Amino acid sequence: MKTNAIVFREPGKLRVEDIDLTVPTGDEIMVETLWSGISSGTERMLLEGTMPPFPGMGYPLVPGYESVGRVTRSVPQSDIEAGTLVFVPGARGYVDARGLFGATASHLIADASKVVPLPESLGEQGTLLALAATAHHALALAGTKLPDLVIGHGVLGQLIARTAIALGGAAPTVWEPSARRREIETGYPIVDGAKDTKTDYTSIIDASGDPTILDTAIAHMARGGEIVLAGFYRDPLSFTFPAAFMREARFRVAAEFDRFDTDAVLALVADGRLSLDGLISHRANPQHAKDAYDTAFNDPDCLKMILDWRTCS
Repeated sequence: MKTNAIVFREPGKLRVEDIDLTVPTGDEIMVETLWSGISSGTERMLLEGTMPPFPGMGYPLVPGYESVGRVTRSVPQSDIEAGTLVFVPGARGYVDARGLFGATASHLIADASKVVPLPESLGEQGTLLALAATAHHALALAGTKLPDLVIGHGVLGQLIARTAIALGGAAPTVWEPSARRREIETGYPIVDGAKDTKTDYTSIIDASGDPTILDTAIAHMARGGEIVLAGFYRDPLSFTFPAAFMREARFRVAAEFDRFDTDAVLALVADGRLSLDGLISHRANPQHAKDAYDTAFNDPDCLKMILDWRTCS
């Protein structure tokens, strides 16, 4: 069996290749991919070779953890039937490439317990489930207040703000340095953080991925406030201690989402409290992957790029 896949042969080298698949084991299902998203965070670091050490890392690799497809082979122990539309947060089963995270290919072998059934109405927006679940996970940390400040208005920042409101919170302020992204119509205020004079934010979530953000965030924090780190940071984070000391600042790290988060997001979408509209800005044929990845990483107008595998058939 073979699959058409995006392969990072080594840092800086992206190819579209037909590669061999292993034979599925008893707990693995097969999925024909319809759409997959490009992560401008982790995938950029993997392609550039700047990803911090991570379990299972190595080249060549198939990236991706944002795919939606249709099950072509199920297994008896799974409730997911053939033909079901599913979200695939990662895949494996490549003979000559690592699966980190492995889901950007035309045909996938995945652990049946990891895939998530989707309503047909969600369609290509199902590729946003990983980011939406990441946003929910950051908001649902035990003891964490819903944010009054979100830093960054990319897709993750927008989803954090939207989900906070969907969960009953007040509309947070969002910092965004890009004038274009500040013009996006929302139900919450978007400001240039450099011009914000407020200094009593109690709950701040960073979705910018900027490793230098802490001193700036601390300067706008109330005493006893908290910063939740929801991005993925290539470089070490640091902060100047006296300002944090004076505010008794607290820091938390939001780790990977889990099934609780994906189920919660799907419930919020199903009852109309959370919209995923307007977040997918670009689409490309996987055969044009080099251009698609360049746009996803470098075009400031690109919120979310998805690869449409249906155009390859």
